[in-house]
Amino acid sequence: MSAPNRRVVVTQRFFDAATIAWLEENGCEVIVADLPPGRADGDLSPSELESLLAGAAGWIVGHARVTRDLLTALPDLRVISRRGVGYERVDTVAVRDLGRVACIAVGGNDASVADHTIAMMLALGRRFRESQDRMLAGDWSILMGTDLFRKTVGIIGLGRIGRSLVQRLQGFEARILVLDRMADRDYADAHHLTCLTLPELLGQSDYVSLHAPLTPETRFLIDADALGRMKPTSFLINAARGGLVDDMALLEALRSGTIAGAGLDTFVSESDPGYRPTSDALLALPNVVATPHAAASSREGLDRTNRVAAMSVVDVLDGRTPPAACVIADGRVRTPA
Repeated sequence: MSAPNRRVVVTQRFFDAATIAWLEENGCEVIVADLPPGRADGDLSPSELESLLAGAAGWIVGHARVTRDLLTALPDLRVISRRGVGYERVDTVAVRDLGRVACIAVGGNDASVADHTIAMMLALGRRFRESQDRMLAGDWSILMGTDLFRKTVGIIGLGRIGRSLVQRLQGFEARILVLDRMADRDYADAHHLTCLTLPELLGQSDYVSLHAPLTPETRFLIDADALGRMKPTSFLINAARGGLVDDMALLEALRSGTIAGAGLDTFVSESDPGYRPTSDALLALPNVVATPHAAASSREGLDRTNRVAAMSVVDVLDGRTPPAACVIADGRVRTPA
């Protein structure tokens, strides 16, 4: 009798040796894809993914699209585990229909993204980019910045990352507002947070930070109307998902002085190449601090997230169910008609 298939393919960069060793100790054959320079798994074609994943029972994935056609072409694949928490690129209906399991790596990168968000707030308020650009041009005069200390911060999305941000902001003695429809009232009350409607939150905040999932309801949640409700001295931070913000409207708001600046880790152009000129125009503005969807990519955060993703793979291959918070679709569980 042949041994059960325990081949696990990793299509993410920065997959640490300790997690590879842990998978091997748990009986897995680990194959880390040798991606072409400058390309992530989200850039690979379906045929390239099929070739990499042929015969695999487990897949630790980054930003590749997990489609019905791809899953159908990979009959041996039992578990798809995202090294991350967003799953808008995973066809969860197809996962269930085809009897597979899809997971996310809950809890691995909360601290990393919250730290990154604070860094963006500080960089914007203290005008780090503008100051260094001027110094490089020979102008060492001082630009007046603004503190984060005791400012009002609006948080849209009060999940794990939003709550990690709350913990950090309390050290700055910030007044924290949260969007009422995305807030856990018990948590908000216990941490002295103020629940407001979106217009109220936008109008009162010195910093607005997005930590919501991308859904049809939240797409372009921050549009021209929303930006127009913000203070001209306020800053917008998006370290969540491209598509929460209408980047074209944001570009106009920044150019016109509707808001003071933006910290951007995600862009609409990540999923819609037609927005790339808009992204490039945003990057060129002196009042924008940007990173390439890197908020979760600290060494420690990736190591934690790698391990969570790997643990879900082993759970499924061993016939167990991963922690409920990690499971986004389980086709092994059939609901009676």
